[in-house]
Amino acid sequence: MGQYFDNDNNLKSEIVKHKINICGFSFIFNTDNGVFSKNKLDYGTRFLLETLYKENIGKKVLDVGCGYGPIGIFISKVFNSYVDMIDVNKRAVHLTDINIKNNDVTCCAFYSNCYENVKDKYNTIITNPPIRAGKKIIYEIVMGANNYLEDDGSLYIVIRKDQGAKSMISDLEKIYNVSVLAKSKGFFIIKCEKLLTS
Repeated sequence: MGQYFDNDNNLKSEIVKHKINICGFSFIFNTDNGVFSKNKLDYGTRFLLETLYKENIGKKVLDVGCGYGPIGIFISKVFNSYVDMIDVNKRAVHLTDINIKNNDVTCCAFYSNCYENVKDKYNTIITNPPIRAGKKIIYEIVMGANNYLEDDGSLYIVIRKDQGAKSMISDLEKIYNVSVLAKSKGFFIIKCEKLLTS
């Protein structure tokens, strides 16, 4: 069986529509085989969004590894932000396009392997990284974000303690000001502020 970051053209499509409430806001999300957490909004993403709801999110945002789009669509709707959403899974990008229209938000979804097709800089980058893709890819996402943040920008990450949260924090501190905003059920919400060079 393939992973949610693979492109499997032979995988049968079975689109399912979900009505989901997050922080009192209602959303409609289409999901499908071959995308992450197709049957429900996973706990890590929900916890991340509930934490971000209390933050000052910028007006130009990038959602890395967007899946079917819940993070970017929530951010756009709640904060009235413009959100670019990227994924290496083409089916996920297609679903995100559908979900952008269904939820009437200002976003753009496009294919990108990590940051290869990203041209802009952002106030905020958000990721629920694809843990099964391995440490190399995860670190490309979280460390590489530094190159796509504005000078006052912030990166937000959700990761489980048993997936290497503590060692990641130690590595992140080499290039960011790092704080743990919240912890729940083994999940850490990490905020990384770009270090300003003199």
